[in-house]
Amino acid sequence: MPENPAPTGFARDYAEVSRIRAFEPERIALAARARRRREHLLPADGRLMVVAADHPARGANGVGDRPMAMASRTDLLDRLRVALADPGVDGLLASADIVEDLTLLGALEGKVVLGSMNRGGLQGAAFELDDRFTGYDAQAIAEANLDGGKFLTRIALDDPGTLPTLTASAHAVSELAARRLVAMVEPFWSRRQGGKVVHDLSAEGVIKSVNVAQALGRTTAYTWLKLPVVEDMERVMEATTLPTVLLGGDPATSPEETFATWRKALSLPSVRGLTVGRTLLYPPDDDVAGAVRTAASLVH
Repeated sequence: MPENPAPTGFARDYAEVSRIRAFEPERIALAARARRRREHLLPADGRLMVVAADHPARGANGVGDRPMAMASRTDLLDRLRVALADPGVDGLLASADIVEDLTLLGALEGKVVLGSMNRGGLQGAAFELDDRFTGYDAQAIAEANLDGGKFLTRIALDDPGTLPTLTASAHAVSELAARRLVAMVEPFWSRRQGGKVVHDLSAEGVIKSVNVAQALGRTTAYTWLKLPVVEDMERVMEATTLPTVLLGGDPATSPEETFATWRKALSLPSVRGLTVGRTLLYPPDDDVAGAVRTAASLVH
């Protein structure tokens, strides 16, 4: 997949990104502060299309039947740059390493950028549900000139790791709001089954997760939700007035079926757009530009 040319003054290629990291690391903060941000989070149509790329930071490199699809960083960056070049893509959700690479390459100019905050609950770990905030915190998000932060809040009544995760999530909501930055909460009602963490994707399960997540923090003025698309999504969205984006997850159906499901859910009140990663970045035919174009057309 060919690289897109970087704007003048940015790193020309990945070799230069590595050179900057080795010899001029201070340029990362300078580039972040100089990044051109949008005047408003939402465009004129009030809808948001965000590409997500924080999966590898949790040890989750798999897409469908490809367990190490996301292992190559340069390949992932290539795909992200193709996606971000689409005018229908409003921004990026990613961990600091990816945000900084793309900032140096000039791929985030004029985009909404959300920093991924808790990546401590590594996929498959015994401590997975004690999901520590090992990435961005609210101060770092503000200093990096980002638009907000996102965190996963899995609620498992059978795992004591849920309590510190809830406490940290509430603190993050409050600290982001104090800086007038978006707190995007991704809740799941979860449990352990056969040694693995599984989510309750019934309407009832998602509603319970929403009820807990939307009450976190000293204020919810800047809280958004990131929710899975499930059966009876109409009932789910009746449970909240908070602005909500739909998540894509690891694709389990054909692209045509997935897009049809998104189209229906995007028509619901409070739904403001999509935040999708693997489905668009690693489509079955590897046509990233085509998958992104289709998804963006559903949003805008």
